[in-house]
Amino acid sequence: MNRSSRPRAVALLGPTASGKTGVAIALAQRFNGEIISIDSALVYRGMDVGTAKPSMDERQGIVHHLIDIIDPTEAYSAARFRDDALRLIAEIQARNKLPILAGGTMLYFKALREGLDDLPQADEDVRADIEQAAYAKGWPALHAELAAIDPATAQRLQPNDSQRISRALEIFRVTGQPMSALLNRAARPPEVLPFDLLTFSLEPSDRAVLHQRIAQRFDAMLARDLLDEVKSLRRQYPRLTPEHPSMRCVGYRQAWMFLDGTINHDALREQGLAATRQLAKRQLTWLRSMQDLTRIDCLQPGLEAAVTAITQHFLEGKPA
Repeated sequence: MNRSSRPRAVALLGPTASGKTGVAIALAQRFNGEIISIDSALVYRGMDVGTAKPSMDERQGIVHHLIDIIDPTEAYSAARFRDDALRLIAEIQARNKLPILAGGTMLYFKALREGLDDLPQADEDVRADIEQAAYAKGWPALHAELAAIDPATAQRLQPNDSQRISRALEIFRVTGQPMSALLNRAARPPEVLPFDLLTFSLEPSDRAVLHQRIAQRFDAMLARDLLDEVKSLRRQYPRLTPEHPSMRCVGYRQAWMFLDGTINHDALREQGLAATRQLAKRQLTWLRSMQDLTRIDCLQPGLEAAVTAITQHFLEGKPA
């Protein structure tokens, strides 16, 4: 007997270079699935090399969703992702296919699984003031300002995480209260999803091996002309700036700095690798804080077979 008559879905989370794309495609082929990207960079058109976006050949005929849906000058939020993902999951299930969510933007997944906090809407005037202050003083200075008023939030942000620093300062200026206090006050039981979800966390047993993969991937991006891609984006979108969320993605920020002449090629590689390793570290920190995950070593031989076997049990209603 199945443990639930509700529809099913599978999610694959993990740090960058953990092999999520290949496992997701293998699952989709085995279980007649469609893939929904959980990646804040893959949504952008024209950003293929630096995001390691799977090519049409690599997708092997599997339908992928939430890839190439907006221009790099546009914004995409966790709230919009949640709405899009819930709609797509229902549509895929209605086609009698398995929804497979895959990616590493943990905030998006948290929004999907737990719902959204009731924080104030954006205030464009306040945001503009913060951007002006950042231009004059730099984001590390604003990070220090945030640390004085909201140390809990500042502690989990990098000094150059402009998007999140700006949002935290904006919330304080609008409400007079730290974002961390509002989040704690707004804490509520997670929303119940209308389907059963099996969530894998692909985690490396050896961080050094993951770092080797990251280096190989970044070098491949440079070899595939990441710089030419950013040049093309700058020509195609004249309003694009390094402060757009798309250009704050790892690799793109450093490529922009190189093209502006502020760093040389060695620094481009060194800083790009460091930023990618930091991203992986943050992703793993998110994963360690999450409950109800099926954790699996992404470096083990036969990874796809292991994930497939557990998924088979899940779909049959058997214990993993």
